[in-house]
Amino acid sequence: MDTLKVIAGDFTFTGHFETERAPNTVAAFRRHMPYVSQIVHVRWSGEGVWVPLGDTDFGVGYENHTSHPAPGHIILYPGGISETEILLAYGGVDFSSKMGQLAGNHFITLTGGLENLHALGTSVLWEGAKPIRFEDA
Repeated sequence: MDTLKVIAGDFTFTGHFETERAPNTVAAFRRHMPYVSQIVHVRWSGEGVWVPLGDTDFGVGYENHTSHPAPGHIILYPGGISETEILLAYGGVDFSSKMGQLAGNHFITLTGGLENLHALGTSVLWEGAKPIRFEDA
């Protein structure tokens, strides 16, 4: 099953894995599901929230990678010049770190609840960290 539910803060989103475009990233992430963490607002990238993962190694390289995820796209940066992270774009994103431009693997696309993306992002910006949970739909 390629569909999933993402519960972030007070909002629920539905979506699908990008299994054809990022098969290794999807497989690696699915091994950790249900995945529960917290999101904080990005520092350099624009309108996005992220899960900082330090030196976590998902064992994947680049696939279907981008520096400009669209709203509702979720990317995994597998680590390297900056720490491993998961980023959810809620608006315009130019994926970067203090080390410069980055690219992450687009492996999830949200399709339901998109009208709440901006509200989620601004609530994290103004109120701080929120819980996030990824689970099979």
